[in-house]
Amino acid sequence: MNQAVEAAQQAFKSWSRTPKRERSDILMKLADEIEKHSDELIAAESKDNGKPKWLAQAVDIPRAPENFRFFATAILHFNSEIHEMDGQALNYTLRQPIGVAGCISPWNLPLYLLTWKVAPALAAGNTVVAKPSEVTPMTAFIFSKICQKAGLPKGILNIVHGTGEKVGDPLTRHPDVPIISFTGGTETGGKIASATAPLFKKLSLEMGGKNPNIIFSDAEFDNAVEMAVKASFSNQGQICLCGSRLFVQEDIYDKFKSDFLEKTRNLVVGDPRDNSSNLGAIVSKQHMEKILSKIEQARDEGGKVLTGGKRLQLDGELKNGYYIEPTIIEGLPADCQTNHEEIFGPVVSMIPFKSEEDVISMANSTRYGLSASIFTSDVSRAHRVASAIDSGIVWVNTWLLRDLRIPFGGMKSSGIGREGGFNSLQFFTESKNVCIKI
Repeated sequence: MNQAVEAAQQAFKSWSRTPKRERSDILMKLADEIEKHSDELIAAESKDNGKPKWLAQAVDIPRAPENFRFFATAILHFNSEIHEMDGQALNYTLRQPIGVAGCISPWNLPLYLLTWKVAPALAAGNTVVAKPSEVTPMTAFIFSKICQKAGLPKGILNIVHGTGEKVGDPLTRHPDVPIISFTGGTETGGKIASATAPLFKKLSLEMGGKNPNIIFSDAEFDNAVEMAVKASFSNQGQICLCGSRLFVQEDIYDKFKSDFLEKTRNLVVGDPRDNSSNLGAIVSKQHMEKILSKIEQARDEGGKVLTGGKRLQLDGELKNGYYIEPTIIEGLPADCQTNHEEIFGPVVSMIPFKSEEDVISMANSTRYGLSASIFTSDVSRAHRVASAIDSGIVWVNTWLLRDLRIPFGGMKSSGIGREGGFNSLQFFTESKNVCIKI
């Protein structure tokens, strides 16, 4: 870690002074090189993480070059501000790179989220020491080889593999790393915040969620059911934005439950290499056991498992794999432990509600505030509820429709700060105002 930081410090001296156009061209070339290795990266991501290969092909790997192209062009349009003082003075604000950025990325979207951090940090003129998850290190390793092949200048990106204790903690505490961007669990984020606070580091934390998915009785029914299935079980429920609390208005609850159950039972859990598999494997044995224990906890709290709830044993070479049936639970109060803790697996809790006021209160009852989805045909209601929900991101009549320009991040225990678009470039730079008296 010390060697990586030292290499990044040395490289910062030249990289921070490299013209924006030149930095942009280098990152665009890197994006092209990533695309040339797409097949290798897709296969590695699926095998390493357990997600269906089609999902890695459709979402994870295409986003890596897209991240670099987006920020490589964004830096060319990142403008400074000027404030004129009635002929007395002129103020202009510079946005300057900070130094060595520590980027810590999670295991659920390994290359996708690693490049989401690295791309804006490098585009802004910083150098990077990155720590990918030790649970899914393979695409980060392949990416490092791609960077060498693309001719990325030495020292500007340093990837250090290892555990949080041996690599992540020393990175966050290192005195020569003034800025940390972290995506992961809330507990780990709290430790990072505690460690960095006395060092006054610039910090961005994107952490857990217990996200509400709210279905009003006037919603477009088929779309709401389809989106509820996606929000509950995409990537085996291992996305921080998954809608793990499904609130359905009483008028349509029974019909919605019936259709939701039918579609969920038709999902195929199987070999990630098979395009017919809707869900693949859980990322690790430890995480699978955690999810199963949370399902048992829900039963202990009085929850009824409507479908799923068990480990699935596949035939053949994958018989010992870590597979879990998509699970729907009902009968739990909104304030129980199951509905307040992030499970991060293919588990969703169904909760009926009467009124707009009731569901807002229940939706906001957790310590989390990352995302929410609202399904209604009433535009005024959509605006009212979106404004009242404590979430950094609110989707209306859809889920996980992402625009790289928007501010991304959570409220409460879901995060600190915002990244995405110019927000990322602002985070990875420091403001400096220059006042010139006329």
